[in-house]
Amino acid sequence: MKLLAIDTSTEACSVALSANGEISERYEIAPRRHTELVLPWADELLADAGVAKAQLDAIAVARGPGAFTGVRLAVAIVQGMALALDLPVIPVSTLAALALRAPESDNGTCILAAIDARMGEVYLGAFERDEAMLVRPLGEEWMAAPASPNMPERGSWIGVGSGFAAADGALKHALDESLEHCDDAALPHAADVARLAALAWARGEATAPDLLEPAYLRNKVALTLAEQQKARG
Repeated sequence: MKLLAIDTSTEACSVALSANGEISERYEIAPRRHTELVLPWADELLADAGVAKAQLDAIAVARGPGAFTGVRLAVAIVQGMALALDLPVIPVSTLAALALRAPESDNGTCILAAIDARMGEVYLGAFERDEAMLVRPLGEEWMAAPASPNMPERGSWIGVGSGFAAADGALKHALDESLEHCDDAALPHAADVARLAALAWARGEATAPDLLEPAYLRNKVALTLAEQQKARG
């Protein structure tokens, strides 16, 4: 199959093309430049691979959670492209894609993916490796204060994502000795969105572009002035 994947849900921007089992990617940490990069990168990847847009089977997108503007941007771009090309879309959890950045563990340690949600909170998703060395969720994704993550009881964890650097590493301290390894600089990649999307495609989980919905996990996107003052205090 041939699919394009897009992720703009954090400060990192990336586009990937999966064609006949090979994945190529453009990736850059580029805050506020996502809009200018995504479409030219998509065109470059397709041209380099000799794949016409009409040959694509689907377009995948990191649907969130993440930065509100970035998640909304990726969903809008993918909807527009898919409608223009009459293609289905495949939504992929940003946290699941991030979880693939975690190193493999010999003892089957579970993965906690965490993205800094600002406003004193983090987005969290718990995962385990599957037989294909991808990831499957251990439950619903959630949002919590990093010092009180309300973790499922699973023994030890591998941590990945910016949520572990939030609030001076409060999430690391909360997990304490149960945190086997942590990469708090990891960000999601469209290449991993493509890997998970290929699996979703095989399960028949593609959908019509007009049914694509972002996953914000929160309705409120900014603190009031009073709340900001209280947080600083």
